Order: sequence, then C-alpha cells, then structure tokens
Amino acid sequence: MDPALRLDAALENARRFFLGQADVQKALRKLARLLDEEGIPYAIAGAMALNAYGYQRVTVDVDVLLTREGLKSFQARHLGRGYVERAPKGRAMRDTENGVNIDVLIAGEFPGDGKKKPVAFPDPAIAVRAGGVALLPLEKLVELKLASGLSAPHRLKDLADVLELIRAARLPAGLGERLDGSVREKYRELWEAAKAAPEE
Repeated sequence: MDPALRLDAALENARRFFLGQADVQKALRKLARLLDEEGIPYAIAGAMALNAYGYQRVTVDVDVLLTREGLKSFQARHLGRGYVERAPKGRAMRDTENGVNIDVLIAGEFPGDGKKKPVAFPDPAIAVRAGGVALLPLEKLVELKLASGLSAPHRLKDLADVLELIRAARLPAGLGERLDGSVREKYRELWEAAKAAPEE
C-alpha cells in the first residue's frame, strides 16, 4: 500500500478509536456480551484494559483472559458462527464480523517467554467490572506486563506500557508494594523514570 494511503487509513482508524467507534471496540463489546450471556468468566487485558485505566493508545486486537474450560466452551458455541481459529486447534481467534483478532490468555500460564515464573495469568474470576466489561484489576495488569517485558526481549513494549500508564494515570509509587517481589524493582525504576519525564 502507498505510504500516503497507509497514513490516511491509520489516521481514520485512530479517529474512530477515540470516538469509540473502531472495529476493535465493537469486537470487544460483542465478545464481552457473549461471554457474560453464557456465564463464562473472563477478564479483558492488554491495550484495551490500559485504555480503561487511563493510558489511551490505539490498538487493533482484543486480549482476553479465560480458563481452558472457558475457551473450550466459547469455541464450541462460536467457532464457525462469527469466529474462526487463526491456527488449527489454537486459542487465537478472529471475529469475522468485525475483522478483529482475539488473543486468548490462559489462566495458569505465564506471560512473556511462557516459562515458569512467580507471576502467572490469574483466574479471570478476579476481574473487576467497568463500563459493562470485566477487566483485569489494575495491579494485576501492571504485574503481568512487567513480568512479560522482563522475561521476553520481544515484549519490551509491555514495559513501555507500564511507564506510560504510570504517567497517564498518575499511579502512586506505593502501588509497587502490592506487586509480586519479582517485578517490584522494575516498577520503582519505571515510576522514577516517569516522574523525571517533563510534562507534556
């Protein structure tokens, strides 16, 4: 695609996103409604959760935390009926109505490099409700992003997300004391970096 056309498309997507009308937001609302109707515990994570907590950034996919049983139940009802697998027998799906990827995180697995560590994806039953959607609690979202960014070089964006969330939502230094010890020092480091950054 021509760079000028790509820029126009990106700007239009951003405009729609900040108006709450982007395809990814439609996909989120649809997914949350279906999961709620079927009583499947879930928690929205990733960039959509960051937006809910005060760091506004455009995204094009939905990250959702499910149990293995919840994923199986959802796929049994909806694969071929508005959702397709992105790989055979995989967990990642695509909302065919809205053209949006759904990335599924599984409770009990580990963020970042996927290797065993003190921080694991929690049971989605810990979710908090906001705007009619179940979200990962703020502390758990921060903890998971830190663990991911610390363990996987290709996930450095997760550390940047925490830095920007600290700045945008004015998170307190004390929040670090509520995080797992394995990520606490990185939170302090990012908090200090955010505090030192000039106001925009």
